[in-house]
Amino acid sequence: MSEIEKIDGFTEEEQLDFEAELQEGFTEIEERYAVDTQQGFENVLVMDNIPVIDESKKQKLIDRLRQLFAKAGAPIEEENISMPWDDKAATNKGFIFLTYPDAQQAENALRALDGASFGKSTLYVNRFGDIERYANLPVGEGELPTGWREKPYVEKDHLRSWLGDSAGRDQYLTFRDQDVSIWWNGRNGTAEPVKVDGKPLKNNKWGELYLQWSPLGTYLSSLHRVGVALWSGPKLDGTIGVNVLRFTHPGVRLIQFSPCENYLVTWSEEPLDNFENSPNAALRETFGPEDEGNQFVIWDIKAQRVLRTFPADKPIQGEDGPQQVAWPSFKWSPDDAYIAKCNVGTGIAVYELPGMGLMDKKSIKIEGVQNFEWCPMSEKDFAARKAGKGKECSFVYWTPEAQNQPARVSIMSIPSRNILRAKNLFNVTDCKFYWQNQGDFLCVKVDRHARKAKSKKATFCNLELFRVREKDYPVEVIEFKDYVPQFAWEPQGSRFAIVSSNDPNYGQGIPGVVVKYNIDFYQLDQKKGDFIPIKHLDSKIANTLVWSPRGRHIVLATIGSSQKFDVEFWDLDFVVDERRETSEPGANVTMLASGEHYGITDIAWDPSGRYLTTHASSWRSSPEPGFCIWDFKGQQLVHQPMDRFKQFLWRPRPPTLLSKDQIKKVRKELKEFSRTFDEEDAAEENRGSAEKLAQRQRDISEWNAWRARNNKKLEERRSELGKAKKVVKEDHKDDERVEEIVEEMIDETEEVVVG
Repeated sequence: MSEIEKIDGFTEEEQLDFEAELQEGFTEIEERYAVDTQQGFENVLVMDNIPVIDESKKQKLIDRLRQLFAKAGAPIEEENISMPWDDKAATNKGFIFLTYPDAQQAENALRALDGASFGKSTLYVNRFGDIERYANLPVGEGELPTGWREKPYVEKDHLRSWLGDSAGRDQYLTFRDQDVSIWWNGRNGTAEPVKVDGKPLKNNKWGELYLQWSPLGTYLSSLHRVGVALWSGPKLDGTIGVNVLRFTHPGVRLIQFSPCENYLVTWSEEPLDNFENSPNAALRETFGPEDEGNQFVIWDIKAQRVLRTFPADKPIQGEDGPQQVAWPSFKWSPDDAYIAKCNVGTGIAVYELPGMGLMDKKSIKIEGVQNFEWCPMSEKDFAARKAGKGKECSFVYWTPEAQNQPARVSIMSIPSRNILRAKNLFNVTDCKFYWQNQGDFLCVKVDRHARKAKSKKATFCNLELFRVREKDYPVEVIEFKDYVPQFAWEPQGSRFAIVSSNDPNYGQGIPGVVVKYNIDFYQLDQKKGDFIPIKHLDSKIANTLVWSPRGRHIVLATIGSSQKFDVEFWDLDFVVDERRETSEPGANVTMLASGEHYGITDIAWDPSGRYLTTHASSWRSSPEPGFCIWDFKGQQLVHQPMDRFKQFLWRPRPPTLLSKDQIKKVRKELKEFSRTFDEEDAAEENRGSAEKLAQRQRDISEWNAWRARNNKKLEERRSELGKAKKVVKEDHKDDERVEEIVEEMIDETEEVVVG
């Protein structure tokens, strides 16, 4: 019997039942109110392997640790660092506690600091709640976190080795069915496969979903059902496994690189699960319970670690039903310092990298904000930024009309949040932003509706042109009575082109009807400071503008039509005779050539601006999949139809490493360089003919040798036959008889017969 005293009025059996029920009640209470060591301490981290020091060096150690934390993007106040102390030894215990404001910041700090180097030591960071859980693991069960083991250093190959090609050729990728191939683009469209160890570069793992180059061409990304793989180096196929970076994200469908290739955004339609008890070790180590339900993942590429995850936006309710927010949802600053997201209607959240904490710990509240775009940086801006003299980053955003307040376009600097320029607008349906690639100009294309229109559908357009490099950001307005579906700045220049249409069939989607467009070119008048029209092309079928990355040349193409597939090549600085060159605006705008590509769905220039590809993808149900390669003058060099053809991608190039002085020197000595290039081009052009000539010479030599051998044999045979005839003639010399026949006429008679 138990130690509980006997209860009066109860039999022994009844008392035993009562004790059992009482024990069950205690057990239930203990389970209900049990303390979970993993709850309530989500914002607390434990950092191990701290140097052991005495009291005199304590403050210096804390200051150095805080400097390390701030540099890694996980800053913390001194009062939130707790360092346990050993009073007997008068030293610290070799670990500290870090208390962050919330669980998300603690998670970011864990990923940023775990495995960091501190002098000769390697720091290890764990969640406070994980300590007891890992300590109580049965022997042989479970796996230790990745950070508890030291990863051996593996040296990688040169990631930009393809730039060392002696001929300066560009690379491109073709994706057909499940086959992916990478090629060198030679002169006149000649293609040579990229080879590794003498064999064409191929990888049967690339063709699972689709492929994408990083902005500077360093990485080739392939998407798979389990995540993303980045391939780099001279052995791009990753056969050795050294130059392959893997990012686990189940069901990933879209990716986005940062401009400087430091970070990556991945998105999956499937929300992340709680992988705490997943049999997949990679998922357990990559994502925590706080990531459950999120669909966006921000990655540090070089460290291969998650910086932060985000949930998907709720669909916006539009006039035609729910509408998904357009990709990309996150937008990078040009220097990779910030990533921002527009929370439509409320504000813009700007996160600082690599810590992924909100700038100033709060979003920028902008009531009604609809969209924004970062301002690009020129090479001069980047150089100034490295020297510590550069200006702040900035972006442009717009808010619609509301409560008798006009719509407004504003340019804001980051991180100061100062408004650099603002402009009020009226009768606005939508705004789209177009930055010139050097950040010199901004065009805000304002789609407008009539003042009393009920539908609020755009019927005409204004171009608000901001000159960003000038004082007070002066704005010029160009009004169009027609709708403008396309706008494009000239790279590195001050010209732009637009496509407009007043065709009543525009936007109707009537089968068999060809819509007519107008093309206009504008350039900045340096004397007046305004943009002036230089060329107008009326009643064109082309609806797409694509500038060469070097400027000057532009292609007008007809895409999306079931009847027309035109491709026109234009030169805006065409000069026949430099002695007769005129300064009249638009006088040198000339069409170089025109052609067609049946079923065209995409168009792209190579990085050098010397070649252009038009391709037809089976993903877009093109009737004739394949691709064509043209030179900048409009001559078709390659026409390659391919069944089940999917992608054609030029490999991007990073900015030149030459200084301005070196570039000036090259231009000054261009004639000398041109002579060398002309010789190389001539050799390349004649290489095929030379090979054919050499083959012909080899064939002729073989023929002559064969003929000489047979002539020699024939002479020997004739000589043998001649000797045999001579012997036979000498043997029958005495037996020879000569017979002579003589005919003689004796008489001749003529007889006449009369009938």
